[in-house]
Amino acid sequence: MVSPQWALAVLCLSAQSSLAAVSAPPAKNPRETQVRNIAVIGAGAAGASTAYHLQRFAEEENIAINVTIFEKSDRIGGRTLTVNAYDDPAQPVELGASIFVNANHILYNAAQRFELPLAQFKTSEPGDMTAIWDGETIVFQSESGASWWWDATRMWWKYGTSPYRAVKLVQNVVNIFLKLYEPPYFPFRSLTQRVYELGLERATGTTGEQFLAENGIDAKFGREVIQAATRVNYASNLGYIHGLETMVSFATDGAMAVDGGNWQIFDNMVKYSGATILKNTTVESIVLEKRHYPSRAKPRYMLSTTNNSASVASFDDVVIATPWQFANMTAGTGVVRHRMESVSYTKLHVTLFTSPFALQPSFFGLEPGSKAPRNVYTTLGPNEKGHQGAEGVGRAGFYSISTLSTVTNPGTNATEYLYKIFSAVAVTPEFLEKLLGADIPAEFVGTKNEATTVPAISWFYAHWFHSYPIELPRVTFQDVVINDGVYYTSGIESFISTMETSALMGMNVARLIVNEAAGLNQRVRQQGPKKGSDSRRPPSREDFFDSLESELEGMMMMDEL
Repeated sequence: MVSPQWALAVLCLSAQSSLAAVSAPPAKNPRETQVRNIAVIGAGAAGASTAYHLQRFAEEENIAINVTIFEKSDRIGGRTLTVNAYDDPAQPVELGASIFVNANHILYNAAQRFELPLAQFKTSEPGDMTAIWDGETIVFQSESGASWWWDATRMWWKYGTSPYRAVKLVQNVVNIFLKLYEPPYFPFRSLTQRVYELGLERATGTTGEQFLAENGIDAKFGREVIQAATRVNYASNLGYIHGLETMVSFATDGAMAVDGGNWQIFDNMVKYSGATILKNTTVESIVLEKRHYPSRAKPRYMLSTTNNSASVASFDDVVIATPWQFANMTAGTGVVRHRMESVSYTKLHVTLFTSPFALQPSFFGLEPGSKAPRNVYTTLGPNEKGHQGAEGVGRAGFYSISTLSTVTNPGTNATEYLYKIFSAVAVTPEFLEKLLGADIPAEFVGTKNEATTVPAISWFYAHWFHSYPIELPRVTFQDVVINDGVYYTSGIESFISTMETSALMGMNVARLIVNEAAGLNQRVRQQGPKKGSDSRRPPSREDFFDSLESELEGMMMMDEL
């Protein structure tokens, strides 16, 4: 987010109601005389990627594996989730993780391998405005269809060389991060070790404000532009997010999504893996198997689930691919040898709705008759003090409002607007009334995801996620290996929280497990996705920060001339 590099076979096994022993296939070499049983807890980005890469790596090493995925919900994809506008399956809308980018090699390569169509986002019309608003004033805006040269010139006039420096800094940090995909940095047992080896501890150990200042980027550009990116991507102000995640917020080159929902990437990964998937099944406990082992034998683990109060199966390896504090799972004596860190997650409210009404210019302090922006990202005002979490939203009252597209109401055949709001708290009828300039009853917005409608709103869907950790500065990170045969993926989210990085940790854990099974721990291997020589580029989203980065790159070209 690149041409596909893997075989095109897709295996799909039906979910089974209970675990059963799987016989090993005829052995091709001594490694295959015994099947390695692996449990993956969670079918989100990390869990699906773990299963997918286990299958790939095991095939390479002729290792016989049997993978079982335990998923507490009824679907695959975790925080990638779509809902249907107007409850019409022909109009899916991304509710969760919305985009990935060119640098996301795992996601993009998988989308290509599974022949998933990439969505076109260019729905705006010439003259449509995207703005950054501080709750009182529009501090920057970009017009769809306008010359990048004009916007770049305005940015240069207002912010000097800071935009240029920001783009160079983002490019440098992203290039360093991508080393995690290649030897000698891949695979890794300790993320903390890799952070120091790559020299990223200064970026993770300082706030976004500090990191930008240290690299010569003006505070005004940081507050008005980069902070708008950290707020829409991580619901955080620059003083409460570390420097590395700040750079990730601004790395939007080539933004894209799978048409119909990004969850399809992970669904296809699970199908390809051939794993048994047990949905609506919560793992309650992990305990050591009560068997006598020689003193140096590798332990095995028993899992108990809500669907079976007894221990259901014995596993050689267990991958915990869900945040520990949300797993509602206990670990028996001797299972966890390294402390499982509890991390605070942001509670993000996401509101989708359709309406025949456009956004009102008066809401943003514009003169009557002015054209309201189509998309609005927010930042703090020059005199506002930043805070953490919901208190940090400031006088704007929300993080972003996007007009995703114009849609056809199947009930009336009328053309309407489809909106998406990111906010710290649930939106209120009063807020929507001012935003649209239309009457909305005070009792309209409830706590349930019900399509209750009024004339001004024809379809409505509200949801909230524990979307990502609060990314405060830090220089140490949760261990990947928490016991012999027990692995944890969510520690990477305090480093970088994206679909791609969760998928990277799944790939990393899969490589560690197969290396251990094949006795390859000391061998340097050439693994990990690489950019291919294929010059095809995916369709890109006309995202404000994506187009802004193009403008800044144009400024760099002008500077070189």
